[in-house]
Amino acid sequence: MRRWLVAWSIAAILAAAATAARAADDPLKICLDEDRPPLSVHHKGKPGSGFDVLLAQALADRLGRPLTIQWFESKLDEDSSPQLEANALLSDGRCSLVGGYALTTDSLVKPGMKTARLPDFAGATRDDRRRRVALGVLAPSQPYVYSPMTVVLGPKARGRKIGDIGDLAGLRLVIESGSLGDAILMTFDKGRLIDDITHLVPGRDDLLGALARGDYDATLIDLGRLDAHRAAHPDTAITASGYYPIGANRSYVGLASDPALIDAVNKALTGLAAEGKIAEFGIQAGLTYLPPREPAVLGDVWMKIIQR
Repeated sequence: MRRWLVAWSIAAILAAAATAARAADDPLKICLDEDRPPLSVHHKGKPGSGFDVLLAQALADRLGRPLTIQWFESKLDEDSSPQLEANALLSDGRCSLVGGYALTTDSLVKPGMKTARLPDFAGATRDDRRRRVALGVLAPSQPYVYSPMTVVLGPKARGRKIGDIGDLAGLRLVIESGSLGDAILMTFDKGRLIDDITHLVPGRDDLLGALARGDYDATLIDLGRLDAHRAAHPDTAITASGYYPIGANRSYVGLASDPALIDAVNKALTGLAAEGKIAEFGIQAGLTYLPPREPAVLGDVWMKIIQR
């Protein structure tokens, strides 16, 4: 009997080791947006680049697994959202993690829809673009970067101190219609800034180009967008104010059905942050890196900003 128990124990140990070895050989599949500089960028025929690409490789290295990036293209419509797109990609097995996920209360609730369409992704077939995927429940990792909105100043307002939205009074403001920045500026102090605001059409008008030419004095946009503009136009005349009225942490998100992966990711992120690696990746990618801040998940704080 003792020999049988010993033999069984050895067999169990060998089986567990073989399973672990196979798991280590399995690629860590991470979905990243192909057009979100400086976080993640991918052009056909070229290697991917950006902060989230560098972090994904470091994460895979920490977990002892090869990295596979599944690139996708986010196009919002009435039947989609970043939450549904991420959920569909994960639930369809396209990846086990989605990077650069903005942590808000709304983005983590159980989806109200049972199914959703996949966003366009590298390798997608015609059938992939038509079918719907049964959705799971999302689970976030700990955050690894803070992504705020910021006031950006044109050349004629260079050096002006901005510590509050009210400090924009008297400046020629420009904003894209329908954006969060639009809502903040238009509703501030019961519409006090309305007469100073010019609206541009997203995707048609060049917001930052107009600001750099001196046509306007200030705007309110995502800090990462300013970083991308400065990388493409090193001699730009626009400047950062350093004022961040609102923002959200970003993290990885996976499915709640795989808690072991989220735990492993959290341990790896803790180590990378403690060693200063995550901040280094931000510098390499041209990102104004800001560490995560409280609250970890953005709730209705943005409503308070709008209603001030």
